[in-house]
Amino acid sequence: MLLRSLLPSSSEGLSELSSLLEAIGRRRHYHPKSQLQLSPSMSTPVLSGGTNLFSGFTRLCKGLAAVLIGSHIVIQFFPSAITYLALIPARTIPFAWNLITAGYIEQSIHGVVVSTIALLFIGKLLEPVWGPREFLKFIFVVNFLTSVCIFITAIALYYITSLETYLYMPLSGFHGIIMGFLVGIKQIIPDQELPFLKLKAKWLPSITLLLSIAISFWTLELTTYVPTVIFGTYLSWIYLRYWQRKPETKLKGDPSDDFAFSTFFPEFLRPLIDPIASIFHRMLCGRSEASNSTQGYTLGSEPLPGSDPIEASRRRERGARALEERLAAERLAAIRSSGEPPSDAAENV
Repeated sequence: MLLRSLLPSSSEGLSELSSLLEAIGRRRHYHPKSQLQLSPSMSTPVLSGGTNLFSGFTRLCKGLAAVLIGSHIVIQFFPSAITYLALIPARTIPFAWNLITAGYIEQSIHGVVVSTIALLFIGKLLEPVWGPREFLKFIFVVNFLTSVCIFITAIALYYITSLETYLYMPLSGFHGIIMGFLVGIKQIIPDQELPFLKLKAKWLPSITLLLSIAISFWTLELTTYVPTVIFGTYLSWIYLRYWQRKPETKLKGDPSDDFAFSTFFPEFLRPLIDPIASIFHRMLCGRSEASNSTQGYTLGSEPLPGSDPIEASRRRERGARALEERLAAERLAAIRSSGEPPSDAAENV
């Protein structure tokens, strides 16, 4: 559904894409990670149909998908492996590595299918914008912190309820990272509209989280997923908001108002959310903010590049352009493989 939302919505977008196809066709050594040039106006990212829908997956995403599938096969043939790989709070102290491995273990077949598909399709949107190193760092940090928060929550629930279920239930899954990917989409292309739902991409994390919580009331099995989904969403937002380092400015985070915590909620709730968010901001993220201030978000009275909402807007434009060029290149490759002349290809697009 997300990928189909990237279809062209106007004749102007089609003409821009045609020009882009011709430009890419003249560059024999095109690479989607090349330095991008910003333009005053950005066209809507386009995803054309055809065989290229299932192509263009990055090597890193393919490797991670293989890990998810491979780990699922391992626990099917060796069920006892779940004791060492999944997060079991009572065993985490001797088996501390399960804070890392639990995020890559899918215990159900539908879980591994959904996680693999989401990783491949969303990953090929985010990795060209962030870069492979930052993309992998994001996955590692969010996965580890999510596991730590789940461990602490399970221990707290045990002391409150005295139910040993919280200590010995194996918890695992990649869904926390998937929620983090949706938060990344919210940051990079927030105003991209999903045509079939008439919904902007910035609402994907909020709606997915709301649906997960609602479904958990009806399906007991999904109750174990809710903490991972919640922590994955919040921690990925913290990472992108305060910790993600921007190579072009060597500063951290995204301080724009469009990515504030209250933007996860409807407009009428934001006056209530902002004061609460500001308290947690000072409690949990004050040190990060102070660090950015000491690095010089402002120099005298002039803001540094990348430290204000304008830079955040440019980063979203850069994300849209990276996505557009990547998809255009894939479309051109598909057309060339079918033997259609480049001039006819531009007209057909």
